[in-house]
Amino acid sequence: MARKLPSWIHRHPVCPGRLSLESAAVEPSRLQKLLRRRGLWLAGALVLAGAGAWGWRWHSARAKAPLATVSVTRGDLESTVVAAGILQPIQYVDVGAQTSGKLKLLKVVRGDHVEKDALLGEIDPDLATTALTSANAALTNMTALRALKQANLQLATAQRDRNERLATEGIVSASDRDLTRAGFQVAQADVAALAAQMKEAAAAVSTAKSNLGFTRITAPMAGEIVSISLLEGQTLNANQSAPNILRIADLNTVTVWAQVSEADIAHVQVGQAVYFTVLGQTRRWDGRIRQILPTPELISNVVFFDVLFDIPNADQALKIQMTAQVFIVLAQAKGVLLVPVTAIGNAAEGAQTTVQVLDAKGVPRPRLITVGIKSEIFAEVKAGLREQEQVVVGGFKPPAAARSPLTSRKGP
Repeated sequence: MARKLPSWIHRHPVCPGRLSLESAAVEPSRLQKLLRRRGLWLAGALVLAGAGAWGWRWHSARAKAPLATVSVTRGDLESTVVAAGILQPIQYVDVGAQTSGKLKLLKVVRGDHVEKDALLGEIDPDLATTALTSANAALTNMTALRALKQANLQLATAQRDRNERLATEGIVSASDRDLTRAGFQVAQADVAALAAQMKEAAAAVSTAKSNLGFTRITAPMAGEIVSISLLEGQTLNANQSAPNILRIADLNTVTVWAQVSEADIAHVQVGQAVYFTVLGQTRRWDGRIRQILPTPELISNVVFFDVLFDIPNADQALKIQMTAQVFIVLAQAKGVLLVPVTAIGNAAEGAQTTVQVLDAKGVPRPRLITVGIKSEIFAEVKAGLREQEQVVVGGFKPPAAARSPLTSRKGP
């Protein structure tokens, strides 16, 4: 059946297969509306096709994006405060000179081990010997003078006693009696003054002997020579200040001086377990905090407190001034579930947070967990996960609609 054409469309009179738009001039708007409608449908179809292709490509790329995951493991964990420390001897003494003179002899070198009272060096004794000779001479002179004064006192005593007797008999006048009394008192005073001078001379002799003894420098304690400040031939002046010659230290026990920042010192207490390592060694040394010094130090505008603990060092493996990396143990957990701290973000100890866990089909699912103690690398999981489960740590961001129901919860 032939399709009926609109009244304004006719067959061409010469070529019936062609159409003639005789009425186009009469009704042009109808043709334009028809063409415009068909163009809009074509443009819409193209837009829908492009959007579908883009959506398919985005979904495919997202489906193929790799997910970084880690397994939930079981192990031990420590929460620690990390600090830098310096090794110092637990006991040391600076040996100085108590008398002046030239350092004539030094019998030790750095690293020597000495016993208590061992001879370390000698100061030239000439000055001390001369001073002792002079003091002895002064004391000898005082001793001879004392004999003279005592003889004068005996004479004055005899004269006084005789004149006292003769004065009672009226043979000696009262003035002569008074003169003998005064002579006795003067002689008695001379003897007393000389006795005081003799004590002073004896003290000078004792000082000179001590100074002569100080020319021999001996070890006040057993230990190792860790430093020497002066060399043979140098002149020492002990009148101004006692110059230090060397230092002796007991290295059988060392003290670690750890510097803890003011942000962490509130968590540190005397008696807490602590351990450290030194550069170039894998060995670990353990101890307990002995003291926290109350006065802080300001280093680069940061406040630090010195925390001290002692370590036995019988094998001398630790040297003074070594740098130590110190770990102060705040809490410990044994055989607990662990995940990297990157999996929990900034969640604090004891808080709840949401992580993404792969289900049996490998699809990430949100899971609410409870965080325990944390270290620099791992965090304890008290609830919400099982061992060997896979936790997403990268390559995936859950949509906002999926995150909101769980992350909005705060605490149990």
